[in-house]
Amino acid sequence: MTKEEFDQWQKGHGKELEDIRKAAHELHANVNQTYDGDKPYGVHLDMVAASVSEYGYLVCDDERDLLAIFFAAYFHDSIEDARLTYNDVKKIASRWMDEERVLMAAEIVFALTNDKGRTRAERAGERYYQGIRETPYAPFVKLADRCANFTYSCKGDGEANAHMRKVYRQELPHFLKAIDAHSSDKRFSLPEEMVKQLEID
Repeated sequence: MTKEEFDQWQKGHGKELEDIRKAAHELHANVNQTYDGDKPYGVHLDMVAASVSEYGYLVCDDERDLLAIFFAAYFHDSIEDARLTYNDVKKIASRWMDEERVLMAAEIVFALTNDKGRTRAERAGERYYQGIRETPYAPFVKLADRCANFTYSCKGDGEANAHMRKVYRQELPHFLKAIDAHSSDKRFSLPEEMVKQLEID
C-alpha cells in the first residue's frame, strides 16, 4: 500500500474513523479514566491513533485491515482499563467491520491487555509479549502506544513525567526486542521511523 493510497483511504473512511474515536472517548470517560491525572483519556488514544494515521501504510497488508488497526489503536486499553470483556470488544467492533476484521481487532486489543501482576514487570512479562509477537499488527499498535506515552512524557512537566521518561529509556532495548516478531510478514513489522522516536535523548 502506498502512502497516497493510505491517505486516500483515510479520507474516504473519515466518518467511520470519527465514530470509532468518539465511541472510545466515551467509553473511557464513562469509567472516569484520565491521562496524566487531569486530562481526558482520549488525549492518549488520539496520540496512538495519530501514529497509525501516519505510519499504518508501512505495515498494512490489505486495506480491509485498516479499520481493525485503527479500532485497536482507540480501544487498546478497553479491556485493561475500561472494564470491557473480549466479547464486548467484538460487539462494539461489529458496528464497523465484517466478522474477520472484528476478530482481528479484538485479538489486537486482547494481545495488548496486560497480564495480572503486582508490578510493572509482572504485568508485562514474557507471556504478554509473546501474545503481541504472535498477533498480526499488535507489535505496530503496541509501538504506537509506547511512542505516544514516551512523546507525552518528554513534553510533559512534573515529577511523574520525568520518572516515566527514565523508565521508558531504560526499558527501550528490552521493549523493542520483546515486541519484535522477526517476521518477513509486514503485519508484524516495526517501522524504523517510529523506533527512532523512542531513541531521542
